[in-house]
Amino acid sequence: MLRTILSVTGRPGLFKIISQGKGSLIVEELGTGKRFPIHARDRVSSLGDIAMYTESGDTPLGVILDKVYAKHNGEKVDVKALVKADGLKGAFEEVVEDYDRDRVYNNDIKKLFTWYNILVDNGFTKFTEEEKGEEKEQEEEKSEA
Repeated sequence: MLRTILSVTGRPGLFKIISQGKGSLIVEELGTGKRFPIHARDRVSSLGDIAMYTESGDTPLGVILDKVYAKHNGEKVDVKALVKADGLKGAFEEVVEDYDRDRVYNNDIKKLFTWYNILVDNGFTKFTEEEKGEEKEQEEEKSEA
């Protein structure tokens, strides 16, 4: 599921892959539904490929998003209040106790909570289980071929 959700450098928000064109991807902005092409020159990251630094190694973003969802009972996180109160690191520590304090910055935590809010607003409730199911389906297809 997170593999089809993209972050594009220089553009706010998150985008869902709709189709692939010649040298570009057709994406839809989560929330507004506006569609447009993302070209090969644009820097794009799939949320499924992102991980955050922890003391025990890199933790996939989906696992962290599931923890945030559980901690906040599916409710949105008030990012503006956390920024004003300088409480981003404290709020993140409640979710991921062993995060690497030297390599995870306030901007990373703010982006994580912002992405979480966008995903929850668009009806996402699980961030890891569906990916495992997709991987199993792909493995089964490969073994059948």
